[in-house]
Amino acid sequence: MKHFTLTILIYFISSHISASNSRYRLILTGNPSSSITIAWDQTSGNNPVLYFGTKDGGKKISNYPQKKTPDRVKEYGGMNNHFVNLTKLQSNTNYYFIIKDNEGISERFWFKTAPSTNKSMSFISGGDSRNNRAPRIEANKLVAKLKPTAVFFGGDMTNSGSNTEWVEWMDDWQHTTSKDGRMFPILPARGNHERSNNSVYNLFNTPSKDIYYNIVFGRNLFSTYTLNSEIAAGGNQYTWLKDKLAKDNSSWKYVQYHKPMRPHQSHKEEGNDEYNNWATLFYHYRVDLVSESDSHVVKTTFPIKPCKKAEACEEGFIRDDNSGTIYVGEGCWGAPLRANDDDKTWTRKSGSFNQFKWITVSKKEIKLQTIIVDEASGISENSNNAEAGKLPLGISVWESREEDIIVIK
Repeated sequence: MKHFTLTILIYFISSHISASNSRYRLILTGNPSSSITIAWDQTSGNNPVLYFGTKDGGKKISNYPQKKTPDRVKEYGGMNNHFVNLTKLQSNTNYYFIIKDNEGISERFWFKTAPSTNKSMSFISGGDSRNNRAPRIEANKLVAKLKPTAVFFGGDMTNSGSNTEWVEWMDDWQHTTSKDGRMFPILPARGNHERSNNSVYNLFNTPSKDIYYNIVFGRNLFSTYTLNSEIAAGGNQYTWLKDKLAKDNSSWKYVQYHKPMRPHQSHKEEGNDEYNNWATLFYHYRVDLVSESDSHVVKTTFPIKPCKKAEACEEGFIRDDNSGTIYVGEGCWGAPLRANDDDKTWTRKSGSFNQFKWITVSKKEIKLQTIIVDEASGISENSNNAEAGKLPLGISVWESREEDIIVIK
């Protein structure tokens, strides 16, 4: 009897010890309404299994109807990265999960799949979190408070790509998880401080080893392209992009990449490779919004199109309010700020502060606002059922007047 009681006690204790994993992240690598990738650092322990389901089962594995072992394991960035790819999920549905290994069970986390219909959604877009952890953490905390459908991250996550910096970056990313355990997926691009494509692929399991890919939200609401400005913009990448855009019948098209075509910082080189290969494609196939990073300044442009010898043509662009593309950026998620000292005639507004973009997409329009991210502590938190585009009380928005908000119709 004593032996039986002791066995039960040992099982109870062991089943409530936290599993030896951390540095969790969600990544979108396929249809966001029916699939997601869950990744973590397995710091010790063996044989991890992810248990999941549509009901909150707490930390009891028997409460979860489905389980899956990692699809890929990769030692990289000072971490033992494990990736589980979930497919055939229900759209617009909460999923709860825990990870059990031979040492215990993780905390319970959850996420919500994107709608499969053209329901309104909101997104965060930014980049350049490199050196300064304090503003980086503040921006990350705002992700948890705003609760976007997804986060587009335009590269330069760390400064040198060392193992120590990657571990710190992943530790800081945990602040994007809400207090109730809700997590939000990232779509990462490669920056120049990601020393190779492997840096992004091995830490985020992106759908392309070359780090350019297309993810569509809704039935055909919001088609998003992540491009790689650290490899040739022409060649295979150009061919892939042109073919994809030519067949894209989505209501709205969005592109992110790292290096800007025409930086708003005087010491940055012009992005001529990107301009020569992509600008005309963006205009011809009616890309609505482009997010760039790298310069560590803030900018939004008027709708613009590429030009050559027009009277008002400046640095290869001219304003076109009817069918031009709006370019925004350029970084400021914690990297050292620089002077916004290279405005153009088609620049709408520029500045120098830590920020990201809050993008709300509906069938009728895209609404764009710039969120100042320096202080998250005094800002309230959106509910999990908040309507798309809602801003919590206390948040600082650069477009302080209603007429300053950028609306694309």
